[in-house]
Amino acid sequence: MSGSGKKIADVAFKAGRTIDWEGMAKMLVSDEARKEFATLRRAFDEVNSTLQTKFSQEPEPIDWEYYRKGIGSRLVDMYKQAYESIEVPKYVDKVTPEYKSKFDALLVELKEAEGKSLKESERLEKEIAEVQELKEKISTMTAEEYFEKHPELKKKFDDEIRNDYWGY
Repeated sequence: MSGSGKKIADVAFKAGRTIDWEGMAKMLVSDEARKEFATLRRAFDEVNSTLQTKFSQEPEPIDWEYYRKGIGSRLVDMYKQAYESIEVPKYVDKVTPEYKSKFDALLVELKEAEGKSLKESERLEKEIAEVQELKEKISTMTAEEYFEKHPELKKKFDDEIRNDYWGY
């Protein structure tokens, strides 16, 4: 097997082991996202499986004696010489180093965005809880109870009354 094919198969296999599929699946909120994620995982597993089976095995050596018996040694020797003279160039990865720094920068940006998103989610959860509490109590709540929770509104209304501004 060629060195580059085996290297690709090894990298794909290692990548498959290091991906936290369950962790990513927990972050999905919609059914459509879950379906797309399942499709992505299946496609990744299929490609990874193909790489492991197709590129991880060495090709079987050519049985030159078998062909010598059927074709003749002169023609087979000519093909054997041509076959052995072929040199497959070794793959040199010039792309990964070029994009590694960009990828690392994106990972940092991703972590920052994740932190902001978690903080915003937390804030929104608190706001939802407050609105639900207010929704339950609104029918029996007095203005004083409401203004205790929202002193900025009480100040605004007091200022409007004090300044004789009634909204028209």
